[in-house]
Parts: sequence; structure tokens; C-alpha cells
Amino acid sequence: MKAVVRPVVFATAVGMAALTGCALFAPADSGLGRWGLGPSPAAAALPLGAVGGGGTIAPMLEQVTPAVVNISVLSQAPQAENPLLRDPFFRRFFNMPDQMPQGRPQVSAGSGVIVDARNGYVVTNNHVVENAQEIAVTLKDRRRLRAKLIGRDAATDIALLQIKADSLTALPLGDSDGAKVGDFVVAIGNPFGLGQTVTSGIISALGRSGLKIEGYEDFIQTDASINPGNSGGGLVNFQGELIGINTAIIGPAGGSVGIGFAVPVSIVRSVVEQLREYGEVRRGRLGIAIQDLTPDLAETLSLKGDEGALIAKIERGSPADSGGLRSGDVVVAVDGRPVRSATDFRNRIGLMRVGTPVQLTVVRDGGQKSLTVRTAR
Repeated sequence: MKAVVRPVVFATAVGMAALTGCALFAPADSGLGRWGLGPSPAAAALPLGAVGGGGTIAPMLEQVTPAVVNISVLSQAPQAENPLLRDPFFRRFFNMPDQMPQGRPQVSAGSGVIVDARNGYVVTNNHVVENAQEIAVTLKDRRRLRAKLIGRDAATDIALLQIKADSLTALPLGDSDGAKVGDFVVAIGNPFGLGQTVTSGIISALGRSGLKIEGYEDFIQTDASINPGNSGGGLVNFQGELIGINTAIIGPAGGSVGIGFAVPVSIVRSVVEQLREYGEVRRGRLGIAIQDLTPDLAETLSLKGDEGALIAKIERGSPADSGGLRSGDVVVAVDGRPVRSATDFRNRIGLMRVGTPVQLTVVRDGGQKSLTVRTAR
């Protein structure tokens, strides 16, 4: 059976149970629809001493889990539409009502993370709350609260909610840029609507892209079990810090087979800041076309290594043009941080606010040059 990438949301149509993906794309007739979870990954073995005395992370989880919430969303199920039904003469001939029938109510379940206890801000996935009519948040202490949608960004699959309550617990943001393959992590969420669940594993890979799940892809890959309903939950390191928002899995039947993906907190932080301020993400641009620096291109340009982004074209009058960039320049660093690929460069620039000055290190004519360019909308 072909493996699929899908969102991880657990959905229930009123009067009928059905499963959709978390941030996966599992077919409606997959084993999930019959509660068949498919192959199960082997449990991650945590070595004694990896987490301190006793080999347990229970004390850390006691501090962290109150910050992870369950999210219930009421929406209208999409209605299959026949083009003939849009024709008023057709409807009158068959004595059909002028108003089109509404889709059935549908309740879906996901997860979220409180990132600001004072203001009640909750981060989740865009696909969890997309087309929502009502959003409810259930805390670990079983308080159920109505949530307000502050803003959402489909390109990164991140949304920001706000709740009003006292005694909230927020999860501190970690450094996803400092994460390494092999680091132990836990995924906390609400799989299958069962309630808060914790699974453990390691970071399997960093910088995953090309999955065509969303516009800006720089995923943390983990083998911690992630299932439908985990969307929007937290990927947490053993220091109790949020390093990612669980978003998608790959599985032959939509169940977890040890390949899950989380949006790094470095992206989440940038998106949330703009959603709080504007209710949307206002992305900057430079006005260039870029491509990966392949080994052949690197050899042609007498460059060592193949990391960087090659500028293929510059739009006349753009910020890049006025900033002194040229076609053929190879961007190797943004604000001092190395650039791995064209996708990496695009993600960095696309998550910057409009009007942000950015320092680019480029290789030109065998030497390095530093240029400052201000992003525009």
C-alpha cells in the first residue's frame, strides 16, 4: 500500500464517526476508518540515566502537560455539489428549494499549546481550525473554554487562538535551531480524541522539505508516535521546552509508523508574533528567483561544497536590485547563519516582516561580499 502524508486531525460527523488525518492525507476508506491503526512502531528505549535519577521524565511532564490542551472544532462538512443544482431553472423544474442544502455539522478534535499564560494565547495548526464555526479548548484540569481565533497562516499551517481563564500554564519556547538528530523528545497531544497522551522518541531528521504539505517546509522529523488528533500538539525536549508543533505523519493507513513531522518553534515564533500584531503574516520579499546550488554548478563557479542558494534572476527595481545583488551570486548566509539550500533561504526571507533589513553574505567572483537588503511586500 502506498504511504501517504497527511494532517493529524480526528474528525467526527454528527451522528456518524469518521476519521481524517492530523496533518496527514489518509484516504477516507483507509484502515483508520475502521479503527485499524496499521503497523505499530517499536517503543523507543530510553537508556537509564538519560534523564537523571530513576530513568523517568515524570517530573518534567508534570510541569509541561498542563500547557497542552485539547481543541474541539464545530464546522460544516463539505457538501458534494452537482453543477446542475446551481441552475435556477433546473431547481424549479424539479420543484427544488432555491436555497442549497447545508452540509452536515462536523466536530473535529485536535491539540494546542499554551504559549502565553497571561494573555491566554494558544498555538495550534491551521488545518485544525480551518473553516471553524466554533472553537472550544479543554484544559488538562477539564475546564472547557470558548476560544477566539486571532489569526492563521496556511503557508506554515500555524494558527493562534486566545482563551480567557485564570491559572494557566504556558510552555516555554526552546531553541529548535540547536536541536540535533538523536535528541530525545516527547509528543503530547490528543490522539483519536482519547484525551491527553504522551509518546516518546528521538529526533530522526532535521530540515525535512519537499513533502508538499504546506508552503514553508523545514520540518523536524521524529519517531515519537503521532496519530490523528495530535495535530497542534507539542514536540517537547527533555528540558521541558517546546521545540515544535506536531503537524503531519507518513503512514500506509494513516496510523503512526514512526515518521512524524513538526513545525520548528523558530518558525512558530515568527508567525505567532505577526498573528498577534496583525492577525495575519505579512511576508517580506526581495524580488529574486533562486535555485539550489548543485555540485555541478558549484564546480562551474569554483566553489567548495554545494550549500547555498544561487540567484538566477533579479527583478528590476526590486529590493535585491537596489541592494546590489546580482544574478549569479550565491547566498551562503543570512544574518550570519549559514544557508543550506534555496528552500532554506526562501523560508528565512519569507518569515521576515516587511521592511526588515537583512544581511546577506554572498559569494561573487571567488570572494565573499556582505550586503544589506531591506525586505518589501
